Amino acid sequence: MPITNHFYNGTTRRYIALFGSLFNKDPDLSRKQSISLPRMAFEITSMSYDGTRKTGSRTMISADSGSVYTPAPYNIEFSLYVMTKYAEDGTKIIEQVIPFFKPEYTYSAYIIDGLPAMDIPLVLSSISLEDMYEADFESRRTLMWTLNFTMKAWYFGPVRDKKQIKFVDVRSYPQMQTGGGSRITVQPGLTANNEPTDNIADTIPYDQIEIDDDWGVITIIEELENGNEQ
Repeated sequence: MPITNHFYNGTTRRYIALFGSLFNKDPDLSRKQSISLPRMAFEITSMSYDGTRKTGSRTMISADSGSVYTPAPYNIEFSLYVMTKYAEDGTKIIEQVIPFFKPEYTYSAYIIDGLPAMDIPLVLSSISLEDMYEADFESRRTLMWTLNFTMKAWYFGPVRDKKQIKFVDVRSYPQMQTGGGSRITVQPGLTANNEPTDNIADTIPYDQIEIDDDWGVITIIEELENGNEQ
């Protein structure tokens, strides 16, 4: 479908920050060498649609500032790289990570402003080790651990403004043959001094009252006869 209105939720940036927050470590960097080791880095390697998590595409979810359609499920593939000079340095780092993945670890995070926190599973799919060295094996050695993860992410469309109902008018005619009935109106009440009120004579027009004002509720019940107000 054509995208006519630009929007940006910053979702991928949040997922990257979410992933990186798991692996903030402070390894010992006291050894002097051409590259300071151990060192960790990560990157996104791919993204793919996950049809197994598909939900109804026309269902709306309420947010504080409006509503949004149910999100599209995508898998984000991350690779985490752990570079060390000594084998034990690598195993110390790896052993701090893998006990928490069985094979997944679940975040609870706010992905879209105004929506409740969502559970975001992160699955550890594989671990590999590469032994790299330059020239003399003993003098220049680097061990590279690669941990591959799949994040079960969600992507939302634009948040649509939520319409505010400020006036309700209900007319009831339980006696259809005689035409008798009642009319009930409900609206917010706020004085010119910004005080809540339930008196229709004291309120400013309801279309001037905002949702975050400290307003009262005005309820008026009127009897109707033959379909008309008395």
